[in-house]
Amino acid sequence: ISLIESGISEGATLAAGGPELPNGLNKGYFIKPTIFTNVTNEMRIAKEEIFGPVLSIIPFDTEDTAKAHRVAQKLRSGCVYINGNAADAGTPFGGYRQSGNGREGGVWGLEEYLEVKTVTGWK
Repeated sequence: ISLIESGISEGATLAAGGPELPNGLNKGYFIKPTIFTNVTNEMRIAKEEIFGPVLSIIPFDTEDTAKAHRVAQKLRSGCVYINGNAADAGTPFGGYRQSGNGREGGVWGLEEYLEVKTVTGWK
């Protein structure tokens, strides 16, 4: 809720949703699906990861995907979507740090269910 409120106070346009509980839910940790427009890179909602159905739309002037690829390599992020392209089936998915370790999908997802054992002394 504090991130949504900071978006409003920093001047982003609240296009849908908001900090109130969804209709019919008067308790619990729920939030309305929320969309912000006119977001700038200086705003808190652009700098911090918001867990929940919150989308910040940040306009740009060019589609410089070469720059996007350079930036993606430097980010400590489990996934980076450039220009809305979806990941292929079997592509690993997961986060970093507090967003979780490990991956889902592909060989990396299967490895989560395996245990490695070393046995020495065989002749």
